[in-house]
Amino acid sequence: MTPEPHLPQNTRASAAPTWGDDKTGLAQAAPATTPARGPNPLRFGYGTNGLADLRLDDALSLLADLGYDGVGLTLDHMHLDPMAPDLAARTRRVARRLDALGLDVTVETGARYVLDPRRKHGPSLLDADPADRARRVDLLIRAVRVAADLGAHAVHCFSGITPAGTDTDTAWKRLSESLEPVLDAATDNDVPLAVEPEPGHLLATLADFHRLRETFGDAEYLGLTLDIGHCQCLEPLPPADCVRAAAPWLRHVQIEDMRRGIHEHLPFGDGDIDFRPVLAALAATGYQGLTVVELPRHSHAGPHHAELSLPFLQYAAGQYAAEQHAAGQHAPAPHTPPVAPPHGEPSATPEGSTP
Repeated sequence: MTPEPHLPQNTRASAAPTWGDDKTGLAQAAPATTPARGPNPLRFGYGTNGLADLRLDDALSLLADLGYDGVGLTLDHMHLDPMAPDLAARTRRVARRLDALGLDVTVETGARYVLDPRRKHGPSLLDADPADRARRVDLLIRAVRVAADLGAHAVHCFSGITPAGTDTDTAWKRLSESLEPVLDAATDNDVPLAVEPEPGHLLATLADFHRLRETFGDAEYLGLTLDIGHCQCLEPLPPADCVRAAAPWLRHVQIEDMRRGIHEHLPFGDGDIDFRPVLAALAATGYQGLTVVELPRHSHAGPHHAELSLPFLQYAAGQYAAEQHAAGQHAPAPHTPPVAPPHGEPSATPEGSTP
């Protein structure tokens, strides 16, 4: 007999195991087996920033054992430190390990203190001091080279928070000037740069991404990291509609639960998102990259959440497809867009960036 999938405690029922509840739209009996995948399945990964208490090799082995397709590798002091000596040699070792485990990879650059031990995510691309901006640029170029050596499908980055006393036009000018050499490196190495709209940052929304995209003339190697939780947090469209709107530029996807107006990454079932139409919309785009679980504040229970997250996502994707087929529908019903909170305002931390 196939063992029962592991489920979050708040999705279990005494009579029969259930997935989710009414707010997640997954209050159905758990399947005896994982739903069969279609011809173009979504490919799920888990972020190492949610496994920070594990050695990198242990984290990769865990994800492979659990059945993940890949990993969102955040370059940090404990995981392929981008600032330590022998980066190229260490990267080659990680590449061999990924290949042996059958894991794909996206390189992420959201480490909190990898450049400055006293300033979260500092320095940024928006800092007043050109030397500080150059340090962030150097990190991103290193990340591009690491990604090329790993065979990663994208490099993730974000803008940073507008420094106090800096006007918006100046901040945008610094961002575009800082990203120019990074985009050149991405182009030269054939690795897309996937910029993430981040609540509280200068580039906080999909509209902001399009402003940047237009600045660079819709450059081929400038793409988007779409965080599904961020869509729930502050975008004017529901998350599934955000996926459809962003489809032409999707290069990387992050996923977690979240509540409206509160930038706090939550395990699945603890927020407000119905993941069935979101995953259906994502599958319909033909997106071929990784969809990476992003729980950076849950490393204390990282293996536990990694074990729960994959069957949740697989079941949500399979259940929605089955329901639509049974109902004879080929697309989700239209949604009424919620009212968006003020631009960039929601945040669970004063810094306003990924917790």
